[in-house]
Amino acid sequence: MPKLVAPSILSADFANLQKELDAIAAAGADWVHVDVMDGHFVPNLTIGVPVVASLKKVTKLPLDVHLMIDTPEKYIEQFIKAGANYLTIHVESTKDPLQVLKRIRELGCKAGITLRPGTALSAVLPFLPVVDLVLVMTVEPGFGGQGFMSDQVQKITELKRLRREKNLRYLIEVDGGINETTKAHCADADVFVAGNYVFKNDYAAAIKKLKEEV
Repeated sequence: MPKLVAPSILSADFANLQKELDAIAAAGADWVHVDVMDGHFVPNLTIGVPVVASLKKVTKLPLDVHLMIDTPEKYIEQFIKAGANYLTIHVESTKDPLQVLKRIRELGCKAGITLRPGTALSAVLPFLPVVDLVLVMTVEPGFGGQGFMSDQVQKITELKRLRREKNLRYLIEVDGGINETTKAHCADADVFVAGNYVFKNDYAAAIKKLKEEV
C-alpha cells in the first residue's frame, strides 16, 4: 500500500492556516495532522475545538486529530462535531481507554490509540481489535522538531506482525522526526506524520520523498 503523508500543522504558519492547508493539499498531502495539547498531559498548549472547526471549513483533507490531553472522554464529542475524521487518544490519558474508543466509533469517527515512547506496547494490545489506527510516537509528545527515537521502531514492526497474525485492519502511523532518512526505519508504517520536514522545505518535494518506496 502506498504511504500516506499527514503534515503536522504544529509546524505550519498559524497566521495563514488556510493558505498552508491549500498548499499541502496541492503538494500531495493525504491527511492533515492536528496536535491538540492541554498543558497538563504534555507541557505545551496548542489548539482546541474552535480551530479544528475552522480547519474543517477550509480543507477537504481528512483531519487526523491527536489528543494529547487528560480525560479525553470529556471532549471527544466536541472534536468530532468540529470535524475530526480520525481521533487518537493516549492510553495513559484515561482510566477506561476501551470505552472512550468505542464512543469515538459510535459517534461516527475513526478511533486511534497511541502511547508515549516510554510506555510498553503491551499497554495498547487489548485495544487493537477496536481501533482504526495505532500511532507510534518516535519523539516525546509535546513539542515539534525533536530528534527521531530509533528504539521505538520495534513497536511498528510488532504492530504489523500482530495485524497480520490476528487479521486486524488498523493503520500504523508514525510521528516524530520523520524525514527522507528516518522513514527508511519505518517502512512497516502506513502513515507518516511530518512537521518540520514538510513545512521547512519545499512542500511538494518533501511529500514526494516520503511517499517514495524505501
